[in-house]
Amino acid sequence: MFKNLLFAFLLIMGSATLSLAQNRQLTTTSKKAENLYYKADEYARARDFDRALNALSEATQKDPNFAEAYLKAANLYKMMGNKAATFEQLQKGLKLLPFHPAFANEYYNLAELYFDKGEYTPARENYELYIKAKPKNVKLIEHARQQIKASEFAAEAIKNPVDFKPVRLAGPINQFGLQYFPYTTADQQYFIYTARAGIRPDQDEDIYISQLRNGEWQAPVSISDNINSPANEGAGTISGDGKTLVFTSCNRPDSQGDCDLYISFRTGNEWSKPQNMGNTVNSKAWDSQPSLSADGRTLYFTSTRGGGIGKEDVWVSYLNQDGTWQKPANVGEPINSKGRDMAPFIHVSGSTLYFVSDGHPGMGGLDVFMASLEQKKKWSQPKNMGYPLNTHSDEGSLFIAPDNKTGYYSRQHITDNNVSIQLYSFVVPEVWKSKTKSTYAQGRVFDADTKKPLAGLVQLYDVVADTLLQQVKSDKLNGEYTVVLTQGKQYALYVSAPKYMLNSISFDYTSEKALSPVALDVYLKPIKAGAAIVLNNLFFDTNKYTLEKKSKTELDKLIAFMRQNSAVQVEISGHTDDVGSDEANQLLSERRARSVVEYLANNGIAKARINFKGYGESKPIKPNTSEVNRQLNRRIEMRVL
Repeated sequence: MFKNLLFAFLLIMGSATLSLAQNRQLTTTSKKAENLYYKADEYARARDFDRALNALSEATQKDPNFAEAYLKAANLYKMMGNKAATFEQLQKGLKLLPFHPAFANEYYNLAELYFDKGEYTPARENYELYIKAKPKNVKLIEHARQQIKASEFAAEAIKNPVDFKPVRLAGPINQFGLQYFPYTTADQQYFIYTARAGIRPDQDEDIYISQLRNGEWQAPVSISDNINSPANEGAGTISGDGKTLVFTSCNRPDSQGDCDLYISFRTGNEWSKPQNMGNTVNSKAWDSQPSLSADGRTLYFTSTRGGGIGKEDVWVSYLNQDGTWQKPANVGEPINSKGRDMAPFIHVSGSTLYFVSDGHPGMGGLDVFMASLEQKKKWSQPKNMGYPLNTHSDEGSLFIAPDNKTGYYSRQHITDNNVSIQLYSFVVPEVWKSKTKSTYAQGRVFDADTKKPLAGLVQLYDVVADTLLQQVKSDKLNGEYTVVLTQGKQYALYVSAPKYMLNSISFDYTSEKALSPVALDVYLKPIKAGAAIVLNNLFFDTNKYTLEKKSKTELDKLIAFMRQNSAVQVEISGHTDDVGSDEANQLLSERRARSVVEYLANNGIAKARINFKGYGESKPIKPNTSEVNRQLNRRIEMRVL
């Protein structure tokens, strides 16, 4: 250890200060101060650093304008890791001296210390002096230029602060020494986070969960004995329905690398034993800080594996239809930089990614950034989320609720050498809101005859794009499901199970109406003669029978249903409201039903299995007394023969 310290010391003492002392006359006129200055060299070579510093202190007492003595003391303090003293001595020494290229290292060191304190103007001035000195270290020159840009950005950000007023979470949430990585379910009824008593190695890191009751978070409890263990578990992310959990754990017997990602599933109130996500997802490097999409089928995370752009990068993996995960891909530019890009959080809408980085223009350390998903599935240039969320210190992860109203984040506090991390909530400023806001549909799936809960497949499609957006399973014990609905889309929701009729539901959020949660229990009818369903996602123009393009999702679902149930024969029936003549409505209903049958037949379904019939306005579901009722009466049904 002493050998290493001496080596470091000799490197430092061979810097500008020492060379100037040898080649230039010292600034002091005090012979006693000069003798003490050289005596400090002797003490340092003898590895008596305290006496060396005492000698330099005496020298500056003899001559308070002895600049070289301050600078030599600064170099000693820097070697010993005392930032505060280094800063003080550099300030005093450089203040007494005119600019000189030989002081390049001192300018650089003082600039770094100013920047670390968030004093951006003097930091920029000293970085500029360093560059003016024409040093030869290319990496440090580039860093100094980046820091000048950061200083200018930070100064402007402070002049234009974001309306950000965090409030420490009340009640029992902040009962630990450290708590961080906040997350909620889509309905915001459950709050999960990582906590530990303190920073000592023996203080375990675990995942906790709190439930919202009467508007207040309840006392947190361990999320599960199956998940928390003597090893550290943390950085948990949960799917929108609260049924899939991915978290980080290190040094488990089945670890692939330094830290790995693990996955667990909830049935009823029980979490399954966590499984290592395997060497397809995990690497021999550090894999951590996961973030799941709303349906649990897309996973963002941080990794130091090879093939990235910086040291830590954001990576993404997708779930295959067979339940396996794809090999992760680097998210790439513009999200990832040559710096550290970490702690991703994907908003439940899937339209906005939040993450921390020191590789994009910021205020120093790790700042929080946001980026939006553009039309071509490309991320926009990351935007710094500004002051006072971002400061010269490292910032942590951030969570924005589905409705864009509430956010959560953690902040570090240091008092009297005690470190704590506390969780805060805040009203989301307009400039931080996700590109789109979301709500959710939530309910239970039942057998229509027995009224018992069912394990059904719940799929949410964008009917305009004919794209599967989310896929979840209802809980086999209680039938619960949750899917996220995002503003600006027209949805088809399909609920299915083996030996049951398909259930088709329509949600139209293309208008500017406010989003609100939807409570929707679904009853699946067993496949048997007479069982009928309304096909709610078939669309026709008024008084037309040609199927609109956005009907394709529903039509393809019907084809899949007929293929999976090859013995089933059905009748497709058309129905109208009472607007228009009986004859016209009869003909329109018949033609619409025929259009559906022709599509099925043209796509491989035997005509012998599908009949069609038009009923006109003769079988209304509701009285034709309002437009809402008339819309319900204009429908296509499928009935088992």
